[in-house]
Amino acid sequence: MPLASTLRMALLALLWGSGFLWIKLALNHGLSPLQITVARCALGAAVLLVLALAARQRLPRDRRTWTHLLIAAFFCNALPFALFGIGEQTVDSGTAGVLNATTPLWALLLGLVLGTDRPLSPARLTGLLLGFAGVLLIFAPWQRAGLMTSGALALLGAAVSYAVAFAYMGRHLTGRDAPLAVSAAQLLAATGWATTGWAATGWAADAPPAASAGPSGADLTALLAVAVLGIFGTGVTFYLNYRLIADEGATSAATVGYLLPVVSVALGALFLDERVGTRVIAGMVVVLAGVALTRPRRTSARSAADGVEIRRPATATGRQALRR
Repeated sequence: MPLASTLRMALLALLWGSGFLWIKLALNHGLSPLQITVARCALGAAVLLVLALAARQRLPRDRRTWTHLLIAAFFCNALPFALFGIGEQTVDSGTAGVLNATTPLWALLLGLVLGTDRPLSPARLTGLLLGFAGVLLIFAPWQRAGLMTSGALALLGAAVSYAVAFAYMGRHLTGRDAPLAVSAAQLLAATGWATTGWAATGWAADAPPAASAGPSGADLTALLAVAVLGIFGTGVTFYLNYRLIADEGATSAATVGYLLPVVSVALGALFLDERVGTRVIAGMVVVLAGVALTRPRRTSARSAADGVEIRRPATATGRQALRR
């Protein structure tokens, strides 16, 4: 891989993997999960709108595309972003990144249930079973100190939501022209979803604690954290992923997904003094090994053609298979 692509991949992994750190900082300094979600989607949409304008790409105009974008925005952006915030209220940022790495396992399982994925080879079946064994190891329900909590389940729910989004987007939104503009439109729709959710819960007198306004108002650290998350972790990362897929193909771009939990664990330990236990680290390794086995081998031409299926959590053309 050329040096420019290698550096782009490293920057992409850092920006995406650091997203869990920024969410944790924003939560710790006064923002609620839905406030973070609204700001993240809006700032990401603004970045992509600027990039689309620079590339002379126009937003979709037909109602059918916007209907698909509304559905994709809910499952690929608004819902998982909110669940990440809810989950990280009680779970470390590093662990959140590890649980996010299970997305490809859920995507494969959903494809098998819906009949959209080909029958499993022995290697892929082994990978699927190995991956979920890693999830079980992380949760450790047989231990009192395990992660079987509502916060961890919310994080796992975010990974499942991504899987649902990828399946839907793969059928209705891949291969479209003007990917920057389409992704900007998706994040605009997600901003609408998040704002509606905030109005229905955060502004209500009987709002549940997990979704209500921040405990004492946001400080400068929270505002800076959510700004970095929205501008760089949501908007700029799409452009970097888009360039990486265009230059190196989807198979190479998907490699970033294996780096995200490593980055999130390292940053959590370095800046938040989080101590991820040996069991969670072992579970992460098992999950990533399982994900590697489940990935079908593709030719370079096929990989380039299927690049839109490798998203990052935040856009219409897909990270980790986007990823958040």
